[in-house]
Amino acid sequence: MSLPFSTQLEDTMPEVKSILREVLPKQGQLSMEDVPTMVLCKPKLLPLKSVTLEKLEKMQMEAQEAVKQQEMAMKEQEQQMPS
Repeated sequence: MSLPFSTQLEDTMPEVKSILREVLPKQGQLSMEDVPTMVLCKPKLLPLKSVTLEKLEKMQMEAQEAVKQQEMAMKEQEQQMPS
């Protein structure tokens, strides 16, 4: 059985045909063993909270405290100044 492209291979690389010969089993099973190998890569660590997020939360808490203090100061001024 000859494939259409086999003549091209014979013309371009005649030494390959003499070295390599296709072998297909007539009976039995054909199998290929895949041996797992260890692949090392950089670890991908994700922080639970980023430093920037912690700083933003701290700034937000401080701003809320400042607003509460200003509101309390305004209430005290209104109580002290009877109209």
